[in-house]
Amino acid sequence: MTEDMSPAERYAAAKLRAAEQATALAPFRELYDFDLDPFQVEACQALETGKGVLVAAPTGSGKTIVGEFAVHLALEQGRKCFYTTPIKALSNQKYQDLVKRYGADKVGLLTGDNSVNSEAPVIVMTTEVLRNMLYAGSQSLIGLGYVVMDEVHYLSDRFRGAVWEEVIIHLPESVTLVSLSATVSNAEEFGDWLDTVRGDTAVIVSEHRPVPLWQHVLAGRRIYDLFEERDGQGGGRREVNPDLERLSRMENSRQTFGRDKRRGRALREADRERERRQRARVWTPSRPEVIERLDNEGLLPAITFIFSRAGCEAAVQQCLYSGLRLNDAEGREQVRRIVEARTAGIPDDDLHVLGYFEWVEGLERGIAAHHAGMLPTFKEVVEELFEKGLVKAVFATETLALGINMPARSVVLEKLVKWNGEQHADITPGEYTQLTGRAGRRGIDVEGHAVVLWQRGMNPGALAGLAGTRTYPLRSSFKPSYNMAVNLVSQFGRHRSRELLEMSFAQFQADKSVVGISRQVQRNEEGLAGYRGSMTCHLGDFEEYSRLRRELKDRETELAKQGAAQRRVAAAAALEKLKPGDVIHVPTGKYAGLALVLDPGMPSGRTNGHRGFDAHDGPRPLVLTAERQVKRLASIDFPVPVEALERMRIPKSFNARSPQSRRDLASALRTKAGHIAPSRHRKQRSTAADDREIARLRTAIRAHACHGCAEREDHARWAERYHRLLRDTRQLERRIEGRTNTIARTFDRICALLTELDYLEGDTVTDEGRRLARLYGELDLLASECLREGVWEELGPAELAACASALVYEARQADDAVAPKLPSGKARDALGEMVRIWGRLDALEDEHKISQAEGVGQREPDLGFAWAAYRWASGFGLDEVLREAEMPAGDFVRWCKQLVDVLGQIAAAAPPGGSVARNARRAMDGVLRGVVAYSSVG
Repeated sequence: MTEDMSPAERYAAAKLRAAEQATALAPFRELYDFDLDPFQVEACQALETGKGVLVAAPTGSGKTIVGEFAVHLALEQGRKCFYTTPIKALSNQKYQDLVKRYGADKVGLLTGDNSVNSEAPVIVMTTEVLRNMLYAGSQSLIGLGYVVMDEVHYLSDRFRGAVWEEVIIHLPESVTLVSLSATVSNAEEFGDWLDTVRGDTAVIVSEHRPVPLWQHVLAGRRIYDLFEERDGQGGGRREVNPDLERLSRMENSRQTFGRDKRRGRALREADRERERRQRARVWTPSRPEVIERLDNEGLLPAITFIFSRAGCEAAVQQCLYSGLRLNDAEGREQVRRIVEARTAGIPDDDLHVLGYFEWVEGLERGIAAHHAGMLPTFKEVVEELFEKGLVKAVFATETLALGINMPARSVVLEKLVKWNGEQHADITPGEYTQLTGRAGRRGIDVEGHAVVLWQRGMNPGALAGLAGTRTYPLRSSFKPSYNMAVNLVSQFGRHRSRELLEMSFAQFQADKSVVGISRQVQRNEEGLAGYRGSMTCHLGDFEEYSRLRRELKDRETELAKQGAAQRRVAAAAALEKLKPGDVIHVPTGKYAGLALVLDPGMPSGRTNGHRGFDAHDGPRPLVLTAERQVKRLASIDFPVPVEALERMRIPKSFNARSPQSRRDLASALRTKAGHIAPSRHRKQRSTAADDREIARLRTAIRAHACHGCAEREDHARWAERYHRLLRDTRQLERRIEGRTNTIARTFDRICALLTELDYLEGDTVTDEGRRLARLYGELDLLASECLREGVWEELGPAELAACASALVYEARQADDAVAPKLPSGKARDALGEMVRIWGRLDALEDEHKISQAEGVGQREPDLGFAWAAYRWASGFGLDEVLREAEMPAGDFVRWCKQLVDVLGQIAAAAPPGGSVARNARRAMDGVLRGVVAYSSVG
């Protein structure tokens, strides 16, 4: 190539190579045995020039390379780098990766329950840890040069998303921010916000998957491609596979086979034979059949997403019962060695409780479940074996898609519907993208495969829409909290804190949505000026004249409504007087004319065997018309009062469902009352005729100068348009007011409540407020109030653990039917007192218009884990505690670790040397034992 270049071109190329070699990126690239992708190079170059970067790229595309380059730059410059992740499992995984590259002396780890080499220049931590360091003004922030925020799209998370925004807003200006996100549809908007709050930020978006993804549907014994390439005039284009559409049509038509009696017998037999053949080809294969089919096609390892923990465990059992084996003897031996080494610290008694032996049997066969209900150690073993290729089929809940790096060759989706906590809902295109993003291992697989199982009623077109859409917008979930408020006021004062909150992504998005409305208001105001000019009258103030006409119209409308209401009341009163056997004349409606009342239809329970009605419906009489119809009438059929014209006896043998009975009684009705003319309802004098206000307005209108204008009605039409547009403009302005400064207004309400409770005095944080600043979590204010009122003073360590559990635990499904089991004595009293304090705070929040529905405020403490926490902290065995708690081991461990975290906060916030601080530390020791204490870091 170089011999084809001119001397000038060779000189320029050599100069460019020399410049590249002088950058920090050149030696960094040599650390990898593969070339960096263009988006990675672009992001690293931007980072080296001092810019912050936002990288949005598909799962598995290698965006963490950019984060690792930030680590490289920090070490080269002698500065610090914090690498933050949303979950501890990711922190542990990234810690291990960086230790392998840079050595254990240069890398540390900080999570809620682990601290390793915390003064290292590179520290991996959860995002909450960094937020707490920022509020505490930690000395570890000195010399910080770079912060990597992995999985930054977590700021959409309803419960934890605010933490990401707090960190982004409060990081010192000197820190360069590296934000790594999944592919989101509004990356540019997020980048604009980062540019506003962090300074110059490069936005790098890559839609390219390094490993191509193929979409399939598995129906019966056949794997169909979801898309088919069609060569058209515009080049190749993807269309839904016509074979799948044919399958869908055949399934829909099955219901009609053999039902058309006009067709011949032979034709119906042919239809049934065709249906039998179709049924033989199309069905939803069982879980073992799916894995066997993928194995035969060379599509393992695979992750099958099942939106249920119980479903994941059942899938493993089904595969074991079917005799499925995916490992040979050597593989089984390797699995056994790794499992025994990783679980050596777990006592044998606990292994039996944890279902260890059934779990190991599945692992040896290459099959495993992965969900939040599993023991963390078990999950980590599954991840390690899957990475080594010793587990080839994993059945997982969707939490795996949001967590650790665990790519597969194939991803299987059993269904496209999942329970969202309230109802079964279709998965969104964003969720589909995240789940299938696990398919295809870079450097291992040539292509990845997403397989959806055929289900009855499946629409291939809708599936294609899911697979082909990339709509995953990033939406802020930022809301101020009590802890945030005292920390902000402590550092910046209320005015500056308000300004900082106005910088949140939540307010940025709200303000952006206001821009369009503001433009509409501006256009409306221009229109109003034009209308005002058109309605100008040379004789006088037409705006005043128009106002008088409007007031007259409004008054007449009001009186008309009152009159209609009075007529309805009179009509309802007349209906209430009706009795069975009354002959009436229905004044209007479809059944107008002569009728016999069978049942008055009073609005109170059941009458004469007929259903009663709500009081607001009024009476709804059941009548027999002269045309032999039995109908339930409504108040709308009686715009005027009705009265009985005659009375008739209804035979006891009358049956409203019998045509003969209806015919006979209707004939008797016509004979008895057919000759009676209905009384005419005399129209009452209008109340408007005697209304003084209407008389005054009419006089004022006639006396006004504009009343005599020849163009009066033209001016009036312009005035009507003016006032209609003015009304619309006022509504838009109210919408703008509702969206502007929403975060700051919420902050003001929170500060007002904290001031009332003596946590704040203007810009000063009181001693009580400083204690609240050390308490994080949903129930921060409740915990602070309990410390203030001494609720926990007389409790022992296990009793304190039970009470603290109510601050963190939240049942997966609300169950109000059964009261939770609670410890007796002082612990029970203290829990009752906590609920009483929460009730007082809840009422106070209502007064200050702080709404839990908006994600602000204190939820009710959940006592469902108190008994398990008390027993575990008291030293009882795992078998007994789990049996009583009826809770999976993984959930138990997770809640215990959160309990340890909140006990640590209580120990730090309580008066030093007091009984609460001392017992909180003892409770931590009592909870952090056995399965809870098994370290996740090797």
